[in-house]
Amino acid sequence: MPFQITTQPFGPLPTGATPLTEYLLEHTETGEFITVIPEFGAILRRLVLRKGHHVFALIQGPDSPQALMADESYASALLYPFPSRIRHGIYHFEGQDYALKMNETHRDNAIHGFVHGRVFSVVSQEATSTHARLVVRYDYAGDTFGYPFPFSLTVTYELVQANLLSHGSRPQEDYMCALKISYEARNTGITRCPAAFGWHPYFRFTEDIEAAEESIGNMLLTLPTRIPISLDDHMIPNGQLPAEMAGTLELHNQQLDTAFLIEPTSSPAEAESFAETVLTSLATGVRLIVGQQTGEGKLNYLVCYTPTRRDRIAIEPLTANVDSFNNGQGLAVLNPGDTLSGAMWVRLE
Repeated sequence: MPFQITTQPFGPLPTGATPLTEYLLEHTETGEFITVIPEFGAILRRLVLRKGHHVFALIQGPDSPQALMADESYASALLYPFPSRIRHGIYHFEGQDYALKMNETHRDNAIHGFVHGRVFSVVSQEATSTHARLVVRYDYAGDTFGYPFPFSLTVTYELVQANLLSHGSRPQEDYMCALKISYEARNTGITRCPAAFGWHPYFRFTEDIEAAEESIGNMLLTLPTRIPISLDDHMIPNGQLPAEMAGTLELHNQQLDTAFLIEPTSSPAEAESFAETVLTSLATGVRLIVGQQTGEGKLNYLVCYTPTRRDRIAIEPLTANVDSFNNGQGLAVLNPGDTLSGAMWVRLE
């Protein structure tokens, strides 16, 4: 079969330490692949897709466990039970006050939940003629300071034939692959809990894997119809700006750290709504599409961020607004046994 799954140690580590295991999901004929490290927050460390005769490294994570553990950019992190920031790390829920660890100390915030770096277990893996699929899960007992609500978070990574994606336009070349990520967070406790999910990938175009990376100043960003969210000096929402129609930004003069409430799109052939953000390489003309399922309880928010080095761009699908534990915007409140679920995808055109 053209799709296969293998494992490899991710190291080296200090003498005597057990190396992390990295899962490689690949299409052996096209050279497209993803790698996932379940034991470190189930992060997607690498994403390599093909367009025509060219192969692009679209995500490149840290090259060693030491670099992975030292990374403070949350590259490819899964964000749960809250994405983005909570002011002072303090929130009020159903008659109780809670205080989370502040891990963005320069802004006095808690940020990006706490499953990043936690150990996920492998639930299942499957390789067929059309896809390679890895399912991982993190079971939380409710023992983290400030969030006493048990849950299980199950995430499915798939490298799949791009024309089999259930959302968006379909490429004609069957041999092209796409990434699909699905998630399901379940309240396994006995009380209700607040919940929100996000993903924090940084994208770039590096042609033929080993070539020099392209500056984001040489790229275009096409955003869906959206409502920009205004933020204060602590990057906490303080209002909304007028709605903006779908349109394209030239990134050479843009510095982004911006949150949006997005308006979904759909077509008669689609049973569910979705939104797509497009990053275009001016050097090659290739378009990277980041899609997110929208609708009730789905990924209706988006954050775009350009780091100071301007060698990559974060395009972050979220189910809730910044500081959602306090403002309630997009926040899910899960009864015992209830779930929060959705899907995202990445493909090239």
